[in-house]
Amino acid sequence: MKKIVLLLAFTLLLSARSFAQTAIDTTSYKQSLQFLQGNGVYEEGVMVFLTGLKASIWSHFSMFIGDAQALAAIFMIIFFSIKSYEMMVGDKKLEIMPLLRPFGLAMIILWWGAFTKVVAFPTDLVANQTEIMYQSEQSTVDDLRFTRANLMLAVANSLYTYQAQTEVAEKESDTWYGQAWDSVTSTVKEGISTVISPLLELKNRLTIGMQLLLTQLLELLGIWILRIAVYIIFMIQIIYSSILIILGPFSVAVSILPAFRDSFTTWIARFVSVNLYSGIAYLIMYLCGLMQEYALQSEISKYQELVGTNGLSANLEKMAWFASNGILSFGTVIIVFLIGAICMFTVPSISTWIISTSGVTSATSSAGRGAATVMTVARRAAGSFI
Repeated sequence: MKKIVLLLAFTLLLSARSFAQTAIDTTSYKQSLQFLQGNGVYEEGVMVFLTGLKASIWSHFSMFIGDAQALAAIFMIIFFSIKSYEMMVGDKKLEIMPLLRPFGLAMIILWWGAFTKVVAFPTDLVANQTEIMYQSEQSTVDDLRFTRANLMLAVANSLYTYQAQTEVAEKESDTWYGQAWDSVTSTVKEGISTVISPLLELKNRLTIGMQLLLTQLLELLGIWILRIAVYIIFMIQIIYSSILIILGPFSVAVSILPAFRDSFTTWIARFVSVNLYSGIAYLIMYLCGLMQEYALQSEISKYQELVGTNGLSANLEKMAWFASNGILSFGTVIIVFLIGAICMFTVPSISTWIISTSGVTSATSSAGRGAATVMTVARRAAGSFI
């Protein structure tokens, strides 16, 4: 709500200033846009916070190490008792390697922090590489975003200018029409109406104060839907990986028993799959950045056709057509933002394509259903409030 109020105030301020000047203060407008919508498609502060949060939570890996070591010792005694009994009754022969496995698992628990870093190292390499690709593309997208914003401001300024001109024409036409009513015939009056009516119609079509506000609100909504989708994926990755690291020693300890032998390998598969979220997410953000670049360039070329390359040579006829659309946007960028948000929720499924594991997928599906339920309740509450 606070952002909407600020956006409304910014739009009204823009309206007031547009009558007084035709030159575009791009620096001031860029700062205002950064304040309202953030300094990029994805706010840098939030991404840095998520990275720091992950490192902070992972540092608590030793929370249950002592308990896991105690369980491992108990399970080792049970394991050796079972093996000893099998050899005493003659069911099994003496085998050295199976007896060494519990010691290896106990060593993993003792060196749990180093072990998790080793397992996560390949996924960190993927994440670092795809993050570099994403950042290089996103810098280009941010530059195009501000270029498009400046051209949108030029369109608004031109529309306000033409609106002022049509208001002046309306006042002049009232005087002219009144004089013509008393001094000329109806044929002349019909001719005057033919000339003046298009100007009055143009005035009505160029009332764009609310159109600019609606455009800014729609773009702010689209960009925040995309951001929320990205933040949710990274938060899910942080939560799942943190739980796996903190409680993982129990999986290692339990795997000492023959009945739960696969629990350790299952844990590794899930841990690697969850850690791939970052790399896959950055890769999807990079691909979405390419779509955003195309959409921004497409809209920039259309805005330049409306107001010229420098933003000061407007095409009145095309401007009138554009103003009649209802919003001061072609909609391509907003649609690309929504497509990117949808694509971000495919990260868990793509991760299971690389490292097959069912537990993460079912957990993610449960989280998705919970989020959908929360959104439904919030929407109903908002509807009842309105």
